Amino acid sequence: MHSDFPDIIRAAGKAEKIELLEVIQELWSGYGTIRRYRLHGSELPSLVVKHVDFGGDREHPRGWNSNLSHQRKLRSYQVETTWYESWSTACDDTCPVPHCLALESREQEVLIVLEDLDASGFPARRESVSWQEIRVCLRWLANFHATFFGRNPQGLWPQGTYWHLATRPDELAALEDIPLKNAAAKIDQRLDQSPFQTIVHGDAKLANFCFSPTGDRVAAVDFQYVGGGCGMKDVAYFIGSCLHEEDCRRYEDKLLDCYFAELKKSLQKHHPTVDRKTLEADWRQLYPFAWADFHRFLKGWSPGHWKLSDYSEQMTCKVIAQLAAKN
Repeated sequence: MHSDFPDIIRAAGKAEKIELLEVIQELWSGYGTIRRYRLHGSELPSLVVKHVDFGGDREHPRGWNSNLSHQRKLRSYQVETTWYESWSTACDDTCPVPHCLALESREQEVLIVLEDLDASGFPARRESVSWQEIRVCLRWLANFHATFFGRNPQGLWPQGTYWHLATRPDELAALEDIPLKNAAAKIDQRLDQSPFQTIVHGDAKLANFCFSPTGDRVAAVDFQYVGGGCGMKDVAYFIGSCLHEEDCRRYEDKLLDCYFAELKKSLQKHHPTVDRKTLEADWRQLYPFAWADFHRFLKGWSPGHWKLSDYSEQMTCKVIAQLAAKN
């Protein structure tokens, strides 16, 4: 860590002294750490620091080491810095995110000092979820999408999500499913050409949601892949991250009904002139496309991944058949 970063952390927390409590996690591919610090002599008990180091050797967990991969990571941290600098303050208590207390860059290092969500009432993490917890995450996504509906993602990814086709040519080249490979550009185009665009979180998996002790409130973290897009990308990815395929299939309508009920309520507040009925019809049609889009990435990136279920395969085949019928 750069020599003046500890002083910046201390100043950000208005503390007399800081004390490292824990390394919460290592960043993907060895790009740094997320740490929690105790504050002494401050009104805040603690804060969280994301320290990114672009120097040194990298070893991707699945062997995807390339200059393109490195440049994508660099861009992702630039996007996250822009998110906290210019965008995050638009999130209210319907879609809470950590407050940013300081942003600094030094040569090949980036420091992001954040509110500690654990200390702010969101200390719980979930590996499995109740229906109530699924609902609060879908509510968070709906309010997030409504808040940023129609916004130009300036400084963010033009198209959000870490699996967006334009940023993953190597994984597409490795894809052995030829029908899916041939349909990839059309799937991407269909999602990107929806007349209803918003800002998507881009990595809305269960692990990136922080819950209140009772599970009735939630906040989200990790905004490296936030950018423009159809809200179904976040919804499909979230559902796939926390439900087994049988439940994805069984509760598909119920899950979408829940999301759209919250989305329409929030759009009425933020964008009352939007045709909510037409938006819902368009995005419901795109739900299978969002599944197919992620399935395309995953099948090229890690063909044996556990998320490659029969359900996601069936959704993808349905989309490919639908596209073929239009030709």
